[in-house]
Amino acid sequence: MADLSGKTLFISGASRGIGLAIAKRAAADGANIVIAAKTAEPHPKLSGTIYTAADEIREAGGQALPLLVDVRYEDQVEAAMEKAAAEFGGIDILVNNASAINLAGTESVSMKGYDLMHTVNTRGTFLCSQKAVPYLRKSDNPHVLNLSPPLNMEIRWFQNHVAYSMAKYGMSMCVLGMSSEFKRDGIAFNALWPRTAIATAAVANHLGGDMMMVRSRTVDIMADAAHIILSRNSREFTGNFYVDDDVLASEGITDLNHYQVDTALDISELLPDFFV
Repeated sequence: MADLSGKTLFISGASRGIGLAIAKRAAADGANIVIAAKTAEPHPKLSGTIYTAADEIREAGGQALPLLVDVRYEDQVEAAMEKAAAEFGGIDILVNNASAINLAGTESVSMKGYDLMHTVNTRGTFLCSQKAVPYLRKSDNPHVLNLSPPLNMEIRWFQNHVAYSMAKYGMSMCVLGMSSEFKRDGIAFNALWPRTAIATAAVANHLGGDMMMVRSRTVDIMADAAHIILSRNSREFTGNFYVDDDVLASEGITDLNHYQVDTALDISELLPDFFV
């Protein structure tokens, strides 16, 4: 299988979690990573900054460009894309990973919380994709990967947290439309989502802390699945809503025990993620 050596990846929210894991997996091939995130100073509840992420990426074998970017602002995204292309000679891959989560019900979610999710998740994904397209057209294997769920339009995925579901599905709708819109340019637009909860700050802070973390898989499963997708021919693999374990199975990888936080647990004891 092809690797990502020499490719330039622009990853939003890559200072920690799944975004950083995807970055480090690509870095192991010798890729260039643009860390587009808004954490420049250590956060009391969240590990990592764009600078510590850059150090980890370089240690993994890649080149890193840490850029302070809030995907809600067009000027910041546009300037970051320009800097990335100037630094590395172009952009080959965009990973729309930045996301905000608030699982409150309709009567409880504040409009500030609603706006944050929609401006980061849906609008941020649309904005980054729009600004990346001119650069991606020049790549020989251009990809956009959104960390968003399959479009399962079932009541159960809306009834308890409609605001969050709308914001995440907005990211997936970008895949649905843009994969067709830019197919003639050879730009792949795909989505990737985990089968189970992933051990990230979001799980720790929103789904019950350490008790839920042990029933999760590590970020490595998402990183490995993303690597497979991004290494494929962009003209042949586009418009897909991938789930991590299905991607690995397509490459003959079916023993996933080592991805579990607690490898002693049976797979039935893992915490299923939303939307699957």
